[in-house]
Amino acid sequence: MTTLLDALTRIVKIAAREELLPRFAESERRFKRDGSIVTDADIAMQRRLVGELEALAPDYRLLGEEMSEQDQGELILAGDRGLWCLDPLDGTSNFASGIPFFSVSLGLLIDRQPTLGVVYDPIRDECFTAAKGKGAKLNDQPLRCRPVGLPLRRSMAVVDFKRIPELAAALAASPPYSSQRNFGSVALEWCWLAANRFQVYLHGRQKLWDYAAGALILTEAGGCAETLEGKPIFAPALQSRSAVAATDANLFAEWQAWLANARASSDPR
Repeated sequence: MTTLLDALTRIVKIAAREELLPRFAESERRFKRDGSIVTDADIAMQRRLVGELEALAPDYRLLGEEMSEQDQGELILAGDRGLWCLDPLDGTSNFASGIPFFSVSLGLLIDRQPTLGVVYDPIRDECFTAAKGKGAKLNDQPLRCRPVGLPLRRSMAVVDFKRIPELAAALAASPPYSSQRNFGSVALEWCWLAANRFQVYLHGRQKLWDYAAGALILTEAGGCAETLEGKPIFAPALQSRSAVAATDANLFAEWQAWLANARASSDPR
């Protein structure tokens, strides 16, 4: 698997430099039926990687964001032993607007479980990788979450308010952390948490291709993550999942407790 991960890293980095960077802030945006944005860069990057991955591992199939929902569902239900999970351009809105925070996310599911992950930021030339049970790396250097020894009230959070209406008011009125950000590329947010660039994370709805690689990178780096309902982050399904995460177990427990209390207080029953 190490040899395969090295090959994936090379493929993703070269493709991003050749397909994404020349189109940065120059691509015309279009809107999909669900209201999300797609550009010619998304399509070109997915087309490029489909060809590269077919040549590298012809027995594995590919699930990509820029596919029809019917095709995506059929691939999930098929449960193939090897399945690539690709977001060719995570952070399309940033990319189209000239905001330099976007990435390519590629995970490999073996027997419906995440096994390898690559998230590449071509602007900063930062490549985050992980292999299940083998740890995580940033540009080939070991990546570990450091216990920061901070209470929640002193921590920095990344929170996507758009997808947590039941919690947004409580977080805005009485934030339990010291400051908050939202960057706009889910895959990179997972990796920046693994790199200790902030301490706690909350997102209300992520698709499989958003988190398959990034969540593996965080957990292999030693971070903690669950859904808001206390379930494992990963599920081989198309349904969106929430994400609660932190860099260490103590902070994670404090963050979970605050959110559980806030959710209970907002329940109209």
